[in-house]
Amino acid sequence: MSATPQKNRATRRVLAAAAGLATVGALVAAMPAGAHDRGHGHGHKPRTVDVQLLSFNDLHGNLEPPAGSAGNVSETQPDGTVKAIPAGGVEYLATSLRTARKGNPYSVTAAGGDMVGASPLLSGLFHDEPTIEALNGLDLDVTAVGNHEFDEGAAELARLQNGGCHPVEGCYEKGKKFKGADFPYLAANVTKEETGRPLLKPYTVWKKNGVKIGFIGVTLEGTPDIVTANGVKGLKFHDEVETINKYARELDRKGVKSIVALIHEGGAPASTSYNYDCDSPGAGDGISGPIVDIAKGITPKVDALVTGHTHQAYVCTVPDPSGQPRMVTSASSFGKLYTDTTLTYDRRTKDIVRTSVKSANHVVTRDQAKATDMTRLIDRWNKLAAPIASKPQGWISADINGRGSTAPEKPLGNVIADAQLEGLAPADKGGAEVAFMNPGGIRADLVHKASGSEGDGVVTYGEAFTVQPFTNMMNVVDLTGAQLVTALQQQVSGSNEASPKILQVSEGLTYTLDLTKSGADRVVADTINLNGEAIDPARTYRVAMNEFLAGGGDGFAALGEGTNKLVGASDLDLFNAYLAAHSTAAAPLAPPATDRITVIQ
Repeated sequence: MSATPQKNRATRRVLAAAAGLATVGALVAAMPAGAHDRGHGHGHKPRTVDVQLLSFNDLHGNLEPPAGSAGNVSETQPDGTVKAIPAGGVEYLATSLRTARKGNPYSVTAAGGDMVGASPLLSGLFHDEPTIEALNGLDLDVTAVGNHEFDEGAAELARLQNGGCHPVEGCYEKGKKFKGADFPYLAANVTKEETGRPLLKPYTVWKKNGVKIGFIGVTLEGTPDIVTANGVKGLKFHDEVETINKYARELDRKGVKSIVALIHEGGAPASTSYNYDCDSPGAGDGISGPIVDIAKGITPKVDALVTGHTHQAYVCTVPDPSGQPRMVTSASSFGKLYTDTTLTYDRRTKDIVRTSVKSANHVVTRDQAKATDMTRLIDRWNKLAAPIASKPQGWISADINGRGSTAPEKPLGNVIADAQLEGLAPADKGGAEVAFMNPGGIRADLVHKASGSEGDGVVTYGEAFTVQPFTNMMNVVDLTGAQLVTALQQQVSGSNEASPKILQVSEGLTYTLDLTKSGADRVVADTINLNGEAIDPARTYRVAMNEFLAGGGDGFAALGEGTNKLVGASDLDLFNAYLAAHSTAAAPLAPPATDRITVIQ
């Protein structure tokens, strides 16, 4: 999902639809003659070979199982009820992938971006070196870059690829130099402004016993809109479809006819259940969002699309420009699912037999054996992080949901906005009257159950960091009432019309959100009040927000028009100060009411 960045086919229904299996086309009928001849006793190579493509996306440095509701996947049961299944954690992801590979001599593992960035403390504290190390251990073959790979800028992304110790913080372990990623990061649509050359490799070719599959990797063209200016300085981001088509032609000329696109952009399935059949009633009918048009525009030379960014789970077929079905997949986020796709490779044509592509998402369950090498890795880094991570910051009486809340107004969003207002309201701190928090910047829930030995209800620094991992500096700016109204309307219009981004607002700001209307009208202008009074379009208000929003991020151009800027403490510092001021062991902070935004459905 967008988030605040860091500063510095004729489809045949199958009984297994419940298992999330989309099978495309009449399998046997469409195979070339003799394709099933596996060469028994003849000594010649079989004409086709099944290549297993394992994929996942949006790991975001979640090495440990994600806590609370953010760590669940939804599964529709045969009786139609939906069950929440706890999933994720690299100890289990490693086991799942290793188990899946058994009996598949041709297996390749690819990812759809956002492997790092917005990471929990265990990885974030060490500039995501632990995650790169874990991905090396998972035998990842290739990934696209996502927007979060740019959170700390191009130089830091290059370091994650090539290795070397952090330029400021140095090496984290005595006598150990960070080796970098064993797998290529692909960024086909990201070029350097000065030279026009690609920032990283645009594609790579996976080879085994004469089988060749090309992978092209792109991030969403809109990356600069959702990453701080420092992160994308000196870079240009190009159209996803044009870029993929260009490199698909290049690969084709080089004799690579089997191509997979890794795209850090996605869609929204009609159901949040990972095993939902989004090809019902027709191919791709149950999915919407940017990936649909992208998929329809990408050359038929590309055989499958691995996608991401929206943190959704889907296995869909979307027709390519020639009208042929093509698989488009995404595996939720945080390592909770992986996708297993079978690509049948024809040795004669060197291409994938598209009609026999099969794909399904699988849950990374937590009731399987843990991979001991991943446990050792987590323990090693946890020891380094412990002195900082385990410090108590405050107490809560129950879960306060942020990431895990699907409501426009989230309990944790209210706490964060209130913390920002309180910290920046004093005249010498900016004189803020209202605070806004972007929902994508809330990366977790505050969970009551203890994550370690701290005890239930205790919020540790590590847990607070996991909620707000960007350490964005806070800004207080002057905005007119008219600009404030426009900003609230931008939540549901412009680039946010198709998938609204509802700002979390501090106490005192109230309004009605009418979802039966369309566009900007969904924010009912004459209901917007601050402390019981209507917003005066001509008056100037002091508004607090993180530097990402103050730069007009996430489609909030009006918030970028602020003047008379004062830079305050970081969002995390204000959050921790608020927890300390409003909770004790005897009187823990309770989840706040969500009564600021009145929603009409």
